Amino acid sequence: MIFWQAFIHSLKLPKKHSVFQLNRVGMDIVVFYLFILIGIVSLPTLIEFLFDNNGLTAHMNIVFKLIYFFIFSYLPLTIIVFLLLSLIAYIGLGMTRFLKRKLHYSILWKMSAFISTIPFLLYTFISLFHPLDDRWLFILIPYTLFFLVKIITIYPKRAT
Repeated sequence: MIFWQAFIHSLKLPKKHSVFQLNRVGMDIVVFYLFILIGIVSLPTLIEFLFDNNGLTAHMNIVFKLIYFFIFSYLPLTIIVFLLLSLIAYIGLGMTRFLKRKLHYSILWKMSAFISTIPFLLYTFISLFHPLDDRWLFILIPYTLFFLVKIITIYPKRAT
């Protein structure tokens, strides 16, 4: 239930109510939510991988194909997404200091993760009908930074 509520609120970002509702979500839920989201993003690649009869994995058992997919597709994608979200949150930390807001890195990381829901789902929908390379996910960066600035401005200025 909490994942569904987090999903609904992440679609409503950068509305103030959604920002504060997602701020209350624990970091463990956010990380698990991100694993689920990355799993959904990698579904078209998995389907293509399982039904590919050419190349290196053509004569592999389905279990070995799943292991191969996890090691060489899902895991690197997860690492890249987590690193990019960390970089975006770090850039957001600089923006909070510039805008004189009082936000911590963990809040910015959570918001960056939730902001990425729409680009991930859009990528998944498009790649179901037209194969896309995972590099298209780098479009996530400007989109996330733009909405992260909008979220940062929702919070009150730091008292000096």
